[in-house]
Amino acid sequence: MEESLSVKIKYFSDEIEKIDYIGGVSDWVDLRAAKDIHLNKGEWALIPLGVGMKLPEGYEAHVVPRSSTFKTFGIIQTNHMGVIDGSYSGDNDEWFYPALAMRDTDINVNDRICQFRIMKNQPKLIFEEVKSLDNTDRGGFGATGVN
Repeated sequence: MEESLSVKIKYFSDEIEKIDYIGGVSDWVDLRAAKDIHLNKGEWALIPLGVGMKLPEGYEAHVVPRSSTFKTFGIIQTNHMGVIDGSYSGDNDEWFYPALAMRDTDINVNDRICQFRIMKNQPKLIFEEVKSLDNTDRGGFGATGVN
C-alpha cells in the first residue's frame, strides 16, 4: 500500500483550478499562473501560483518547469529548480515562479506553467576528509559519452 501524506493548502486565488496530479498518471502536480502577465523579451517576473502549503514535517517541494513551458510561453525558470522548504508555510507565503522571458509572451490566469513534487529532506551528512577516494578516475569533467 502506498504511503499517503496530508498537505494543508491555501488558495490565494478563486480563479485557478484546484491542483491535482498530472492527468492521473504522474506523481508530479501542475501549478498554474494566478495572474495575467505580459512579459517583453528580456523581462523578469515573479509569477504568483495562487497557492501556499504546509508541507509534512521532514519534506520539501521541488518546483520545475513543465516540459512544454518554454515552447508554449518562451520563459525559463531563473533558478532552474525551486526548492520550497517546510518553513515557508505562513498565511502569506504564496508560491511563485521566477520567470525570464526569452521572447515577448502572454501568460494567462490558469495557464499551467510549472509542476512540483514533495520529497523527503536530505538526511544529516557527516563529511569525512580523506587523502584518496580509492576509485579509478573517469577522465575529468564532461568525459562520459565522448565519441
